[in-house]
Amino acid sequence: MAATAAAAAAMQALKASGVIVHVEPQEILRVVSQQSGALVVRSTFGILSTHYSYITSYKGLAFYAKSPTPLEFPAGTELIDAKSIWVPG
Repeated sequence: MAATAAAAAAMQALKASGVIVHVEPQEILRVVSQQSGALVVRSTFGILSTHYSYITSYKGLAFYAKSPTPLEFPAGTELIDAKSIWVPG
């Protein structure tokens, strides 16, 4: 329940700030590795094949990446599965 509240708070903060940085998958892995106990929200999408999207925050910015394969995050990363992640296009 606390993880859900944390994810909701993070998403509310994103709405308020409006800053989302689109990065490559290896860059979001680097950002997450800079934090102890990072929170990452993940969702899957696709019809013919599954793709993955990830969002996390770091130093006041939100980092978003899409990947054709699942990413392996460092031990201690809190991973939350969401139905979807919506970011402005």
